[in-house]
Amino acid sequence: MNLYDVIHRRRDVRAEFTGAPIPDGVLDRVLTAAHAAPSVGLSQPWDFVLVRDPDVRRAFHDHVRSERDAFAATLTGDAAARFARIKIDGVLESTVSVVVTYDAERGGPAVLGRHAIADAGLYSVCLAIQNLWLAATAEGLGVGWVSFYREPHLRDLLGIPAGVRPVAWLCLGPVTHLETVPDLERHGWRHRRPLEAAVHHDRW
Repeated sequence: MNLYDVIHRRRDVRAEFTGAPIPDGVLDRVLTAAHAAPSVGLSQPWDFVLVRDPDVRRAFHDHVRSERDAFAATLTGDAAARFARIKIDGVLESTVSVVVTYDAERGGPAVLGRHAIADAGLYSVCLAIQNLWLAATAEGLGVGWVSFYREPHLRDLLGIPAGVRPVAWLCLGPVTHLETVPDLERHGWRHRRPLEAAVHHDRW
């Protein structure tokens, strides 16, 4: 696959994980790609917590399920019916979980390029996540970003130091296949808007 193939093939994976092992060399390449991301002031403010312990993953999954239920309780009618069909995580089915964090103190006290945009470091972490995702796709792996959790719960669960923010719990592993249409489109939750609707020229 060339870069454009990888970009368009990438999916947020939920139900397709096989649980098969990831060869050490492949995992190292994926993490190396993530670590090669650009960062504001060359601060590299990310860390990667590899979570394999089944008890930890079960505890996190239980928390995710409770947050899913809380969100579901806010829905009614067609939206509730659509959401009921959507699987939101692959925490237990994937091979490994990768929790990506953001340390705002990394590279301090003066981070070149961050003085006017406080979130530039957080954006850098998102670039590392995207690198990881594209590299995993190129390696034939799937990635799923779990967002149904409370940050303090995850910080406590993994012993993340105060001041370090957990940004993403990523499920990672071999998959049976990658869907050609994203899950939320397939289930009728949302539809993509065309590029021309997102492009502006000179002014909004």
